[in-house]
Amino acid sequence: MEPEVFETMPKSGFHRMKEIKDEYVDTSILEKVSLTFVKKNLIMPLKKKDGHLLVALADHKGIFALNELERIIGIPVKPVFTDEAQILNAINRFFDRLSGSAQEVIDGLNEESLEILSNVWEEPKDLIDLADEAPIIRLLNSLLFQAVKDRASDIHIEPYEKEVEVRFRVDGVLYPVLTPPKNIQDALVSRVKIISGLDIAEKRLPQDGKIRLLVAGKDIYVRVSIIPTSYGERIVLRLLDRKSEIIALDSIGLNPEQVAAFEGLLTRNNGIILVTGPTGSGKTTTLYSAISSINSTRRNIITVEDPVEYQLKGIGQVHVNPKIGLTFANGLRSILRQDPDVIMIGEIRDRETAEIAIQASLTGHLVLSTLHTNDTASAVTRLVDMGIEPFLVASSLSGVLAQRLVRVLCPHCKAPYTPTDEETRQFKTPPPLLWKAQGCEKCFKTGYHGRTGIFEFLIPGTEMRPLILKNQDADTIKKYAATRGMKTMMEDGIEKAACGITSLEEVLRVTKDECE
Repeated sequence: MEPEVFETMPKSGFHRMKEIKDEYVDTSILEKVSLTFVKKNLIMPLKKKDGHLLVALADHKGIFALNELERIIGIPVKPVFTDEAQILNAINRFFDRLSGSAQEVIDGLNEESLEILSNVWEEPKDLIDLADEAPIIRLLNSLLFQAVKDRASDIHIEPYEKEVEVRFRVDGVLYPVLTPPKNIQDALVSRVKIISGLDIAEKRLPQDGKIRLLVAGKDIYVRVSIIPTSYGERIVLRLLDRKSEIIALDSIGLNPEQVAAFEGLLTRNNGIILVTGPTGSGKTTTLYSAISSINSTRRNIITVEDPVEYQLKGIGQVHVNPKIGLTFANGLRSILRQDPDVIMIGEIRDRETAEIAIQASLTGHLVLSTLHTNDTASAVTRLVDMGIEPFLVASSLSGVLAQRLVRVLCPHCKAPYTPTDEETRQFKTPPPLLWKAQGCEKCFKTGYHGRTGIFEFLIPGTEMRPLILKNQDADTIKKYAATRGMKTMMEDGIEKAACGITSLEEVLRVTKDECE
């Protein structure tokens, strides 16, 4: 380790480390130490230096474990302090490698072990601590752990005639991960049903459930969907980190002008703001960012969602439950009696919800919601198609934000290149260089790491109201908005490609509907 890795702590003389990188850890030493010991004491053995073993500590209480560690390792130890998050991250990274992969678990399966299924735990346990469970349980635990580690949003377990395929959705794209043998299919499905509280005996009807788990120290909420297919039951697990921080409006991909315009709408006391796009385009994240930016003790903010994906402090959140009659419309009626200043509706799905939302926005409430349309102008026509009178839409609609998510180029391996003639035609002012994805160890050979949004922001002014009142089609409204300076999603994406944030190929993939 280089000397500049450390900084000396005042008074104590101890060293402090900012980050535990892979090259700072000797895995041969970790094989002598138990996972339980390092997690209990929040310590992480590193490498030998000058006859001592460097050991990262989160705080001074870990010092009491150093004597025991010296006895286990057999050489003197020297403490280095760092953040608790760095310790936990390193423990999860390295001890996962030592415990083996999901494929190794599959290789160890046998016919007898397929019958072993344990009872569901009431309190969530950290999956990394469950190394001694039955093979099927360890297989599912390994899949969940690997999915969290790889930043996957979904796990797909898909049965076919002679095999089962497992795929992860990472940054919006599905990647094959594993092909378990067909004979473990029923046991794996049963295990998922057990921990999600579903009926094991029911194999003919779709079922939905949920799981709460600790995975590598993260509190993960898993939405479970199981449907019957020709070759068995198909499972999709949606992973949500309940404690992840809400992204600020200026960090989701909006440019400064769009942020300023959006924040201007959020300061109003009434009106309705819609966020549109297909499933998985980040609409809910944008809504959470918006209401978090205006959350204060002076405002009463209430949401009605299906489901409540993230817990927000200081905000009342209502979970929709159609089985008992708590629909979006009924929930919205009820929260209007709670004296709200701001209302967030998870989704406007029907005429009844749309009517109540419009009326609420006209009677002194700021309403935010989502709508499944491809662009901003289509949101206007969709409301009219639902049965809302055009004059109500024109007078209540404050703004519409349409969005998609594009993958961000990996900063470690992206490569510049000279654009072709066909590519330069996509730009009003062609850039001298574009960037392309290559792939490296940091991004799992995909060339991308993370996602950002591309946006189209429509603010209907007084000049656009006549078009809405005349019930003009979406293309006419969009063309008019473009003449008034509205930037389309494709134009926003192309600008991000020119800046090297994403690739032109990625932008065209996501906005292909606009190109046609």
